[in-house]
Amino acid sequence: MKITRHILVIVSCVCSIAFAKAQSNPTLVNPTLDYYLPQDISYDSKISKPQDVLGYVPGKWHVTHDKLVEYMRVLAQQSDRITIENRGYTFEDRPLLLLTITSPENHANLDTIQKEHLALSNSDGADVSNMPIVVYQGFSIHGNEASGSNAALLLAYYLAAAQGDEINNLLKNTVILFDPSFNPDGLQRFAGWVNQHKNKNVTPDGYDREYSEAWPGGRTNHYWFDMNRDWLPVQLPESQARIETFHNWMPNILTDHHEMGTNATFFFQPGIPSRTHPLTPAMNQQLTREIGNYHAAELDKIGSLYYTEESYDDFYYGKGSTFPDVNGSIGILFEQASSRGHAQNSENGVLTFPFTVRNQYTAGISTLKAAVNMREKILNYHKDFYANARKEADNGAIIFGDHTDAGRTDALAEIYAVIKLK
Repeated sequence: MKITRHILVIVSCVCSIAFAKAQSNPTLVNPTLDYYLPQDISYDSKISKPQDVLGYVPGKWHVTHDKLVEYMRVLAQQSDRITIENRGYTFEDRPLLLLTITSPENHANLDTIQKEHLALSNSDGADVSNMPIVVYQGFSIHGNEASGSNAALLLAYYLAAAQGDEINNLLKNTVILFDPSFNPDGLQRFAGWVNQHKNKNVTPDGYDREYSEAWPGGRTNHYWFDMNRDWLPVQLPESQARIETFHNWMPNILTDHHEMGTNATFFFQPGIPSRTHPLTPAMNQQLTREIGNYHAAELDKIGSLYYTEESYDDFYYGKGSTFPDVNGSIGILFEQASSRGHAQNSENGVLTFPFTVRNQYTAGISTLKAAVNMREKILNYHKDFYANARKEADNGAIIFGDHTDAGRTDALAEIYAVIKLK
């Protein structure tokens, strides 16, 4: 018994020392902006930093949706690179914001850019040599996978404030549809829980109340629906808003930022090769793999572990990372190991919330770098996708319906209309 007690004391002391050392690292509980953003460039001093509006650097607390909205509106007011719109409301009356981020010159010509981009789906002869690529970046469709929406604060600031040739070239050649919170109600629910139960001195004990979210949790929307299964049924206001945005622009890349188990690292697609939907073109997966090289390069720079082509599929078209694949686009899933709070023990050491946020921010940047460098290749893929579809399609129609239940027929027809099925 004495030996056991001594062992427990020793283990306890070692854990305490390890966590005390971790606490001496400011990124654990009180990160600086330098932890996230490149410091070899300058930033526009007229653009508010996240902490100017939130009162803290992202990662110290979980952002609530109202503060996320406030900061996005501030950026749109201050930057000529950003416009903002409200596409509707959740069941709890939270706005469904969309930021359009591009160069001021592109903003002045945005209607023409949009029209020419949509023509890619209908014309074999469209010229893509000077056409911007369209990227839809979406975050935290599962509200308790919050590192995505918290990273959106940093990515939006970078895109608004960064100076230099690299950012100017990026904005000239991309139109970014920026959706900072796919699931406002779930994000708010989760932020409330972890912020209320955060300890004054952050504890990484996985049994702490902070990491044991009360039912129903923040994963789902107001009615507890998993919205990452609703890209095809499109039954929820959040889904309806983003599907309308998707078809208004037909983006070339769509990113979907998630979290997974605490003991994992970071995943980016492609997924398991044998679990790709047979209707997804092989070129889609080749391009996804090439984009993955950019993710790997950026994550290598910050020393983060990652993996790809394992664990996750690319099959069901009702998910955010696969719906684009059947629409001539490239859907990309990101999965970050979750701290499910502010810091939690894992098999890889203490996993901090700022660390998870930084990885998500990095994946957002790597996506945009890939988009710029692969612009013509991806635009041509989009054009060829629809050209091939027109050649392969049979000239005919499918008659469907149920004479005993006209309501079911009407509901199905409504879904087809929303997802633009022809």
